[in-house]
Order: sequence, then C-alpha cells, then structure tokens
Amino acid sequence: MLIVQISDLHVGSQFLQNKFDQLVDEVNHLNPDVIVVTGDLTNEGLMQEYEECKTLLKKFNTKKIITISGNHDYRNTGYLLFKKFFPFEAINELSDDVVLVTLGTARPDRNEGEVGYRQNLWLERTMKKYKDKVKILAMHHHLIAIPDTGSDQLTVVDAGDVLRTILDTKVDLVLCGHKHRPWEWNFGKLMVVNAGTATSERVRGLFENTYNIITVSNKSIHVELKIVGGKRMKLDDIVTNYHQFGEE
Repeated sequence: MLIVQISDLHVGSQFLQNKFDQLVDEVNHLNPDVIVVTGDLTNEGLMQEYEECKTLLKKFNTKKIITISGNHDYRNTGYLLFKKFFPFEAINELSDDVVLVTLGTARPDRNEGEVGYRQNLWLERTMKKYKDKVKILAMHHHLIAIPDTGSDQLTVVDAGDVLRTILDTKVDLVLCGHKHRPWEWNFGKLMVVNAGTATSERVRGLFENTYNIITVSNKSIHVELKIVGGKRMKLDDIVTNYHQFGEE
C-alpha cells in the first residue's frame, strides 16, 4: 500500500500555485492508494479559500483522500465550513491489514492543539478493536516537539495522555503536520512522522516544500521524504545526518 502525506497547503495568501502544480504531477505519477492531508488546507479559514482548495484537491488521482482540519482552517469560524467542504470519516479501514484513524486537534481561535478527554477515550476503544492490523493515527498538531522550531508551546497540550493511549494500544505510526518541518521520531515499535509544508511559502530554515511517501508492506512501514520538484530520500536520513546551520 502506498500512502502520500501532504500537509499545510495554506491555500490563500501564502499559497504557491507553481509548487502545487508540481505536487499534483508528482503524486499522480506515484498513483497512491490514499492521500492524507494533515491540516491547514486553508490559510484563514475563509469561504473562498475552502472553495478553491476543494477544486484543487480534485486534481489528484487517487482512490481516497483523507482530510484533517488544522488551526488555520478553524480561523474566522472556518470550523463551520470544514465539514461542509471536506466531510470525513474518523475510521478508515484502508485494507485487510491497515487502518487509519484521525483525531481532531484544532480548536477555534487557538494555535495549540488538544485532543481532549472524550476523544482520547474514543481513541483507546477504537484502536483496541484492531489488534492484528497496522494502526496509523493522523492529526494536525505535532505530538512531540521538533528540533529547530523555537520555544515550543504549540504541541498537543494533553500529549502525555495521548501518548499513553498510543503506546497502550500499540499504534504503529503517527502522522502530524503543523510545524512546516519534516522530521521523524523512531521509537522502535512506534514512529512519529512530521510533514513539512507542501505548498506554502512559509518553509522553515533551509528546508524546501516537501511531502512524505509511506509504503506499508507485510506490516512493515517505510517512510520517504520528497522535495517538491526535487529529490526523494529516506526520512530518517534527515535525523541521522542532523546538524544545525553553521555546523561543519
């Protein structure tokens, strides 16, 4: 199974149309089974941004697109529009072996993320039903802080409770967006993968516009990073070869 994770499109004032056109060509060439958009589809949560984004996503050729709301999508009462333009199912049985579950972490007029007590209980009950499957969890906000993103106060505020649930129910992969910085935390059984921004001009540091390519085969997960219009590499190479700007 081939899954493409794109994130933080920011359709609106920060949107790069030329990057999106390249992205569509590349992703359609991959012919993925599923595309997961991990939040911030729009920049200000405005009606015209939602309308444009809905039209743009139709350019992808795939069996299924799963969309998750981000904090930018919830601005200006955009939370009232998201379900109208992007109706979604929280539980997605992608195959006999793979299930993808989404969490809503965005809250109106707040930048930090939150899962909440009720949704966390729901997550625990849900994941326990899929003991023998590869379990993927997708959300907008990053669950664990990422290097080179400053003093971090925008992670999921109840991340400890959510991590306990994730580990207890043996989730295999968590997909996050939000920080515009690709990264991977590999804890052996659990991988937490963050996507960069695919089409926004607000890239962080030396990074370019990127997206993630996830291959699931025989219950094994392999994640690659793809620069829009550029090279493809193992995401964990970013971690292994990490150094701060200015270091030799």
